[in-house]
Amino acid sequence: MNWTDLTQNWAENYGVLRNEFPKLEKSAMPFLKGDQDRFESYLAATHDMTLDEARTAFDAILAAKAQDFHTT
Repeated sequence: MNWTDLTQNWAENYGVLRNEFPKLEKSAMPFLKGDQDRFESYLAATHDMTLDEARTAFDAILAAKAQDFHTT
């Protein structure tokens, strides 16, 4: 799964992201879902991570979602 896939079904994927990143604020999502870099910066700022840590964590979620898609 990539960023485009994720944002095309944002309502479903938001729940998955919220499980992994519990400090996500739904009110911020309209401003963030259009820009992956901004979203990753937001994750870093709200979850006490470096930008690299946030990117790595987010990439792992995308990879897991891709794996789930290919096994179903």
